[in-house]
Amino acid sequence: MRVLRQLFPVSRVAKFWNLNRSYAVVTNMVELKWEEKYDLITRNLAEWLGDEKLKSILKQRDLKLYWGTATTGKPHIGYFTPMSKIADFLRAGTEVTILFADLHAYLDNMKAPWELLELRTQYYEAVIKAMLKSIDVPLDKLKFVKGTDYQLSKEYTLDVYRLTSVVTEHDAKKAGAEVVKQLANPLLSGLLYPGLQALDEQYLKVDAQFGGVDQRKIFTFSEKYLPMLGYEKRIHLMNPMIPGLAGSKMSSSEEDSKIDILDNAASIKKKLKKAFCEPGNITDNGVLSFAKHVIYPLLKPGESFRVQRAAEFGGDIMFDKYEDLESAFSKEEIHPGDLKGAVEVYINKLLDPIRKQFEVDPKFKTLASKAYPPPQKQKAVEELTPARLDIRVGKIVEVSKHPDADSLYVEKIDVGDANGPRTIVSGLVNYVPLEEMKDRMVVILANLKPASLRGIQSHGMVLCASVDEPTKRVEPLRPPVDSKPGERVTIEGYEDGTPDDVLNPKKKVWEKLQVDLVVNGSGEASWSGNLLFTANGGKITVDSLKNVAIK
Repeated sequence: MRVLRQLFPVSRVAKFWNLNRSYAVVTNMVELKWEEKYDLITRNLAEWLGDEKLKSILKQRDLKLYWGTATTGKPHIGYFTPMSKIADFLRAGTEVTILFADLHAYLDNMKAPWELLELRTQYYEAVIKAMLKSIDVPLDKLKFVKGTDYQLSKEYTLDVYRLTSVVTEHDAKKAGAEVVKQLANPLLSGLLYPGLQALDEQYLKVDAQFGGVDQRKIFTFSEKYLPMLGYEKRIHLMNPMIPGLAGSKMSSSEEDSKIDILDNAASIKKKLKKAFCEPGNITDNGVLSFAKHVIYPLLKPGESFRVQRAAEFGGDIMFDKYEDLESAFSKEEIHPGDLKGAVEVYINKLLDPIRKQFEVDPKFKTLASKAYPPPQKQKAVEELTPARLDIRVGKIVEVSKHPDADSLYVEKIDVGDANGPRTIVSGLVNYVPLEEMKDRMVVILANLKPASLRGIQSHGMVLCASVDEPTKRVEPLRPPVDSKPGERVTIEGYEDGTPDDVLNPKKKVWEKLQVDLVVNGSGEASWSGNLLFTANGGKITVDSLKNVAIK
């Protein structure tokens, strides 16, 4: 998703967030040097492209930059990461445009249905503005633009067509791999997405685009293709991706991984209590990352990060610098519960003014319910869900070539059945040597209707990653090394479903679900963007293929 991480005019004037909600203005009426602006713009970034150009512009004038967000799922506290950087940009005198990318939201696999597009854009605008006010960013120093205000113009549309005449399908798919929802049979809309984001840089008349490091491939796509249309190559600034509370990327679609902007204090406490915060772990810690990228940049001069502790555990402790907090946590001098409690206080201070603003605004409550209506319930019998697939870990205990088919193997695979290994026929002779099949751990679909393949009954399917071009390649999926035969493989978000005893071939259940089974850009098996896991939490992977179908 485009997110996913205080203009004080050419004077050293800084307003900083105060937990008591009062504000202190520290003034030194000396114009910031370009080096100081550069440091503000680049601090805490994961990466930036176009460093020499950035310095050259700052030596002459202030930077012009835009940040865009696709109006899809509800904004969560992870959005404070780009907000705090926007505050940095404004302090450095940068002219900032915020783009509500409504058309992009629709193109990304219709994450925002067309009929909800305008409502969700209105919701995003209300929430983002409230977040900026919460950290005392003056809105009159920002420019807000909606994508469809200019992306439907004749000039923009003609440039889209011009771009399609030079962009390859390979480059378009690769550019959107980390942002656009990946499907085995990608929609044309998803392939257009990176090109539109590139063109936004030209039509918003900016020097630079700011986004998460997950957008790097779109940024390099832009740097390659905009000059082909005669347009200037822009600077690209990238925020790190903050881990979610569950330990992975913070996502609107994963309820336990994020705190909603309008969550109440009790809900925040509950979610933080469940948050992954392993003692001493500083590399995959969403709680610690939030302190680094949101809380510390917003502290006023002289203010320290406070960790409240009972007297018996040493009493309250203050940290002037984030590095000191991180060091103390890595040495396990700070207990995860105490860190969570400290961050909880700051989060509530951030969200209090937002919650109060919308509590007294009946229009907002109506807008929220209309923009994100509850999903309509469907009859369970009619629901097409991947939970209906009986996917299991198997171990090949015997394998030989089919006596009547040169391209087929006949395998005996232990899948945990009470009556012993089952016979499965697979067309892998041309892709996997016989010696690599022996004793191999595989992933199988166990509830297909048995079928006769050249005279031998096959009772399942070995699931493989497969690509036809430029040369056909097939690689069986690999379960984690500690998996056991018969261990069930589930899809995140669908763990509670019950597999069909036998998939009905007339209703094409497997065929319809298989379309969205893919190996993603990290080499992990997924269905419609949701990862496949074994019972012990291990991921299903392949040896080398990426961004390909699973068959």
